[in-house]
Amino acid sequence: MQTSELDFIAPLFVPANRPERFKKAAASGADAVILDLEDAVAPEAKQEARRSLHLFLGLSDHPVLVRINATGTPWHSDDVALVSSLPINGVVLPKAEIGKPLLRLAADLRRRLPIIGLIETARGLRDAFEIAAFPGIVRLAFGSIDFCAELGCCHTREALLSARCSLVLASRLAGKVPPLDGVTTSVDNDDLAREDARYARDLGFGGKLAIHPRQIGSIFAGFRPNEREIAWAQKVLRTGEGAVAVDGAMVDAPVRIRARSILARAQATPLR
Repeated sequence: MQTSELDFIAPLFVPANRPERFKKAAASGADAVILDLEDAVAPEAKQEARRSLHLFLGLSDHPVLVRINATGTPWHSDDVALVSSLPINGVVLPKAEIGKPLLRLAADLRRRLPIIGLIETARGLRDAFEIAAFPGIVRLAFGSIDFCAELGCCHTREALLSARCSLVLASRLAGKVPPLDGVTTSVDNDDLAREDARYARDLGFGGKLAIHPRQIGSIFAGFRPNEREIAWAQKVLRTGEGAVAVDGAMVDAPVRIRARSILARAQATPLR
């Protein structure tokens, strides 16, 4: 599996036309900030949002990405031209689908900015395995709200299980870092954000998109192994090699791989 500078756990969206929120976003504890030119910005404010992007740069040492407007919209070309000249870490492409627009985008990003493909349409999910393997795409993310709107399904764990598993599998087969899960829409329920993050982690996701600074700590907590999991992993790795029994369960090489993964995630996910 590839490592990437975009292998973060709790990236925070902030509307690019709201510079008064930039300092709070930079200080939120998020390990990346996504300046949003798309859904969070009304059509009449798109130009203002582009002009405001530079106001965030320099406020944070964390990775900075920009979510541009989707291909086929009136704002896409101007967005691509602007981000190609900015000192940012990557681009988030909404409604990612395989086709000529994706080819053109990869060519237009002359500085070879890495792209996170946001899967939020039925066609995008169908294309997810190709998108994950596409040159320039370094990671997938799940735009679960838009996905539900297009399919007419409920935004529940049961309804979205198949889609989530597909993105995890597509990322793994392409050798990319695990995908980012979609947002928790409630911004005042810390328990729900943490539970959603834990659920995504258990499915194989590597992080979760945030829409409010308050959610950052909950997402980190959800992705960090708990003390019981850490203790189990340490106990397993003390058994050495070969097949042995630990607490009545067989331990062999695959189990030790999981134990090492748990300890690595604990080290990479600090308490926030």
